[in-house]
Amino acid sequence: MDDSVYYNVFESNLRDELVRVCGMLKALSGNLLRSDDIDAKWTELAPDYMADAMKVITDYPMVSVAWAGYMGMAIAKWWDQDWATFSQYPYARLLGKHGFDDMDEHIVNDILGIKLESDEANQLEEIMRQCATTTIGFIRHENIEPQSIRAFYIYARSVKVMFEIGAAIELHRLGYKWKNVIS
Repeated sequence: MDDSVYYNVFESNLRDELVRVCGMLKALSGNLLRSDDIDAKWTELAPDYMADAMKVITDYPMVSVAWAGYMGMAIAKWWDQDWATFSQYPYARLLGKHGFDDMDEHIVNDILGIKLESDEANQLEEIMRQCATTTIGFIRHENIEPQSIRAFYIYARSVKVMFEIGAAIELHRLGYKWKNVIS
């Protein structure tokens, strides 16, 4: 199997599994909600995110994956609120007071407006933990040589999917629903 096909199959399987996991956790209704605007923002922000995440992947693999989900939630919230303004925001607006380390808390509290000690924040944390655990399991299942080119691309595809899942979770929380427009 050529590499691009391999990466695409991995990404598709991971996405399907995370949608299933989120459905079981009642965070999604069985479909991946998405927007071209949100997907394009990932393409813009990914290099900065990857630079930060790669610094912590060895010591904190769950964080390096889960924070992409939180980032997707923030972008979906901004998309819903005022995309003309928020689409201009750089990656740095997603970082917390301690940079990448507290990105999750900054997004939950300051962008999503959810009190950190609330049940809702705890639920989101559990959803992101389950998604990150599943993602790390998928990566490890591939038995790829660490620090190889293949490992980098699998990781990059994984955090992209986590971003998409985070965005879908937030769109779902905001009341958006998937509708098949092809009859």
